[in-house]
Amino acid sequence: MPRIPIDWLGTHVELPPDLTAAQLAADLVKVGLEEEAIHAPDVTGPVVVGKVLTISKEPQKNGKVINYCRVDVGEHNDEPGQGKEPVDFASRGIICGAHNFVEGDYVVVSLPGAVLPGDFAIAARKTYGHISDGMICSARELGLGQDHDGIIVLAHSQEQAQAEGVPEVGKNVLPYLGLAGEILEINVTPDRGYCFSMRGVAREYSHSTGAQFTDPGLVANLDTEYRQANNKGFAVAIEDDQPIHGKPGADRFVTMVVRGINAQAHSPKWMQDRLTAAGMRPISLVVDATNYVMLDLGQPLHAYDLNKVTAPLVVRRAHAGEHLVTLDGVERTLDPQDLVIADSQGGHGARVVGLAGTMGGSDTEISDSTVDILIEAAHFDPVSVARMARRHRLPSEASKRFERGVDPTITRIAAQMVAEILVDFGGGTIDDDNFDVDNTPDIAPIDFSISEVQRLTGLQVSPHKIKSILTDIGCQVEENGDQLQVTPAPWRPDLVGPAHFVEEVARLVGYDEIASILPTPTGGAGLTLKQRHQRDLVRSLAEQGWTQVVSYPFVSQATFDNQQIDVDDPRREVIKLANPLQEESPYMRTSVLDSLLDTAKLNVARSNPGVAIFEAANVTRPHELHPAPNPGVGQRPSDEALASIAVAMPQQPHHIAGVATPHVAPAQAGFPAVTWDWRDALQALNIMAHTLGASVEFRNEARAPFHPGRGAAALVNGHVIGYAGELAPKVCKAFDLPARSIAFEADTDMLIAAVAQTTMKIMPVSSFPAAKEDIALIVDESLPAGQIREAILDIAGDIVEDIRLFDVYTGDQIPEGKKSLAFALRFRGRDHTLTAEETAMVRHRIIKKTAKLFDAQLRS
Repeated sequence: MPRIPIDWLGTHVELPPDLTAAQLAADLVKVGLEEEAIHAPDVTGPVVVGKVLTISKEPQKNGKVINYCRVDVGEHNDEPGQGKEPVDFASRGIICGAHNFVEGDYVVVSLPGAVLPGDFAIAARKTYGHISDGMICSARELGLGQDHDGIIVLAHSQEQAQAEGVPEVGKNVLPYLGLAGEILEINVTPDRGYCFSMRGVAREYSHSTGAQFTDPGLVANLDTEYRQANNKGFAVAIEDDQPIHGKPGADRFVTMVVRGINAQAHSPKWMQDRLTAAGMRPISLVVDATNYVMLDLGQPLHAYDLNKVTAPLVVRRAHAGEHLVTLDGVERTLDPQDLVIADSQGGHGARVVGLAGTMGGSDTEISDSTVDILIEAAHFDPVSVARMARRHRLPSEASKRFERGVDPTITRIAAQMVAEILVDFGGGTIDDDNFDVDNTPDIAPIDFSISEVQRLTGLQVSPHKIKSILTDIGCQVEENGDQLQVTPAPWRPDLVGPAHFVEEVARLVGYDEIASILPTPTGGAGLTLKQRHQRDLVRSLAEQGWTQVVSYPFVSQATFDNQQIDVDDPRREVIKLANPLQEESPYMRTSVLDSLLDTAKLNVARSNPGVAIFEAANVTRPHELHPAPNPGVGQRPSDEALASIAVAMPQQPHHIAGVATPHVAPAQAGFPAVTWDWRDALQALNIMAHTLGASVEFRNEARAPFHPGRGAAALVNGHVIGYAGELAPKVCKAFDLPARSIAFEADTDMLIAAVAQTTMKIMPVSSFPAAKEDIALIVDESLPAGQIREAILDIAGDIVEDIRLFDVYTGDQIPEGKKSLAFALRFRGRDHTLTAEETAMVRHRIIKKTAKLFDAQLRS
């Protein structure tokens, strides 16, 4: 987001002399420009101008020659006869390894207490046999560039220092270096692209405070005479035969030529300081000039080496198979929808030399030997630029502005400003001939009823005030009674209807002026049954000690491999995103465990070994899905196309899944550690079903990612609603989870549908005492205990209140291939106290019936 140097902003709007970044942020937020950050200077503490008095060159044992310097730092000097190394004259002793300065030079000195970029604190220290009481700084040490070959020499004499405005010896040098003060960074919404420029922010500051604004984008405010177009210069043709939504890729293109410049000339210091403060690194005069004007006016520009391009330039769509090496050194294969700039080397428009509005090509870039410059300033279609920048993953400063909308009326002014900067600081002359293809369409006026302001916002604003606000933001307004005809400003492509004008009025009057009126709620049905059930399920798990989390629904192919999911499993049928947030995770998850296992892994890796997390979310199941045809853009799809899109939507069932490590909570004084195993995973599904009034039947089933012998399918009314158990050892290892971690996943849509087939029965509370019986049955080892339990419940009828399996035994006194299942039963009568004969009769029926059903024998 743009950074706003206050001194640069002050060239376009009157600012109070003591304006701080915090106050600027408060002023701008009133008109909708929020503070992103306030950047403190990277250099703090005493950094002053020093004058080198003496230099003593001292060879060292390692072959180096160091300089022991006595430096005059004004009021910070040690007095004669004092200091860490007393001398006969006021100064400080500093060790320096650079050799690009001599006695009498003015340099930058950081004194003890200063902090340089990288949190590098300056302190007096003994080195090479001397006390170095400070440091003479290079550009890189101050964060001003990468030059570390020598220190910064501000001037070679007092006369030069005075002529160039260097502060006095001993005075703070940070403002002179452009390193003083805080910089405000603002957040610009997509509809306010004009605020990616000092021009736009200055205008908004004027709206907020009433300060006098001078528009640098007007011909009347230029410092030099405006150069009219004569279309005799470097020719341009716009030949877009595939316009997107009816709009050509470019509607204006200006070229201007500057000859005989010194491409190796440096940008002026004030320009470098402003670019640095705005977050842009100074590079060379030509690049800095185009960047400076772009940041100032909001108009991206590009400069070509004139001797490397052949007229005319042609704006067109790319041809299939074309390639371009962009300025970042990457060779890019072009798409037929890419909007490119081509020159005529090898034929009319034959060679691509740049991606329009995004980045230029390396074939025509400026070099140190460049003498003649071709300046380009154009207005490109926002949609074309945005799609191309995303297609090539090339978000540039230029594309960032073009895709939000650029003022098409300032292209010539911007080109002229760049040309004049090059002449002023690089020599040369501007050609009288230039070229300007201007197909910019007229902006149609929009009818606007003044009453809309009160209708939509409740604000009572006078017609005069409304007209004044619209005029201030750059619109042309004509009155016709209560109706206005408003022509939006060319830099405001977001203003396309009456509601947008209302928003502007409300914004500048102040959103705080809009009364807060609570609407009267209308009667409604509230949450649907499905929504209430889903919330009940989430609450039931939280009450059992599970912690709810939210994770990204995007996964990698490795997720399925790590879960040991078979290649033909339907869960591997996934939807791949065309433009994923992360290249390594382009798939939509088909189960919540796909991403939840990674969340558990992250928790364990960050020293949180006690994990018991769950997530409720939709998953995507595109099984047997046939994609719909692309309906295109720019118009409403037909009913048939909408119907095909609806049919092509994948199933998105709602799932709840959980993952827990064996040690959920560590031991504490007086309390043992809390440990969970596969039974807790099954219990989670049991609790969910019980919450909705259903019971669960579990049966062993081998299904990834669960342990084949310790995983189960959960059935409600004969429907499989989920799976639970212990994770397979390989899965635990793949996700770096502790061995014997557990998991579950339930299809809540399936659970709710299964529960809907039954009616919840609420049993009355009985006041009669309970009777207890224990029964141990010997059955086949392969017989699931759940089948015995369900049979006992059916046999005992309504008087059985609870049944619990408390022992499973194999070994002595149990035949081979058999096991003993011991159940604790609790009976309670509904209308009387059960007698011993009644409980004995029930016990007898259970033994007799299970013997018939399962060949069960009572264990003696």
